[in-house]
Amino acid sequence: MTAFVTILKSSPIIPVLTVADVATAAPLAIALAKGGLTNLEVTLRTPAAIDVIIEMKRAAPNSQIGAGTVLSEGDVDACLKAGADFLVTPGTSPRLREALLDTGADVMVGVATATEVMSRLEEGFNVLKFFPAEQSGGAAALKSFGGPLPDARFCPTGGVTPEKIPDYLELPNVVAAGGTWIATASMIAAGDWAGIEANARKACAIVAALKHD
Repeated sequence: MTAFVTILKSSPIIPVLTVADVATAAPLAIALAKGGLTNLEVTLRTPAAIDVIIEMKRAAPNSQIGAGTVLSEGDVDACLKAGADFLVTPGTSPRLREALLDTGADVMVGVATATEVMSRLEEGFNVLKFFPAEQSGGAAALKSFGGPLPDARFCPTGGVTPEKIPDYLELPNVVAAGGTWIATASMIAAGDWAGIEANARKACAIVAALKHD
């Protein structure tokens, strides 16, 4: 088990965050940490994203702040300079793949098919983002991958609701699951830190229930 897998499994529900205003970054990170979630993904879908990563790192130094929607060599460089603890991509291109391998950073590379899983494993990536998860076959697809591709470890994202999380986390090849429901863009914009903390606690309760089954 790699150190990155160990980190992911320690807090296996990852809020996928789209943050438009850097002023919300610190209270958001604190609310999620108070709720028990310490592995976070900030998507590069807003102009503020890089500054948001910096501020979240300052506000919650014990959390792992990942950068998502990484699409280019420039994204890789900017995110690592901002202090991102890991990188997440929706897929790969030849240039992006080389940039990721050159950094040696912790990475979740996006895949949706068995061929993509095999290719990424050959290249040295073993923690893979299964995306878009529900549209690509959901937990049943990942269960099917487990037999012929036992070395792959997955983090499904895309349509993963609280009700579906147990189906994923019960699979031995799933180390974490990502979701936008914990802190939606509208909740963040409204400053609903109590609601976000409550959702984080709900996520942690789901994980705790699975451990006691």
